Amino acid sequence: MDGIAAISARIAAIQQTIATVSAARPTAGVTPVSPDRPGTAGASSFAAVLERETVAGTARPGAGGAVADALPAVSGLTAEQVRNAAAVVRAGQGMGLSLRDQVIGVMTALGESSLRVLDHGDRAGPDSRGLFQQRDNGAWGTLAQRMDPTASAQSFFRALSGVEGRDAMAPTLVAHRVQRNADPQHYTRWWDQAVDVVSRLTGAPATQIRA
Repeated sequence: MDGIAAISARIAAIQQTIATVSAARPTAGVTPVSPDRPGTAGASSFAAVLERETVAGTARPGAGGAVADALPAVSGLTAEQVRNAAAVVRAGQGMGLSLRDQVIGVMTALGESSLRVLDHGDRAGPDSRGLFQQRDNGAWGTLAQRMDPTASAQSFFRALSGVEGRDAMAPTLVAHRVQRNADPQHYTRWWDQAVDVVSRLTGAPATQIRA
């Protein structure tokens, strides 16, 4: 969604530039020529520029682009943990969720499993499994789905999507509404780390994520 907004802004800027150039055209009846594509008309030039800007906009780091195949090293995390974080972020992106929602997903996985696919639970939930320590109660799918980073993240995000007013709530409270942890403040300590991880994975500035 952030990338779409950036693209829209660029389109508006391009249209303004085209209008200015057209107004300043020195000779009537002369077909405007694109400097990078000689002999093309203004409409064709605009289409080319638009295509170029659209591609650039979706990949622009500040726009929160897609997670690259080659994952960055993140201080304090192993390659396995970074891969699991990337799976969470991609799942959120695929469902059209905001950067903030994606960070909440990573924060929750950090708080539940340290971003590891655990094959065991704890005393409070001995049947809990996976990145999000999802229970065997029918709400989170099969064992295979709970143990799969992408499938478990999608289950988490489906539940998160039903939390009304979450954008105005503290991130830890949003996670608590989904996970029903005994301590509503449990996830707070992992927020900053999750912001850094998502920023590294998507290229979005931390300030944009926190907004």
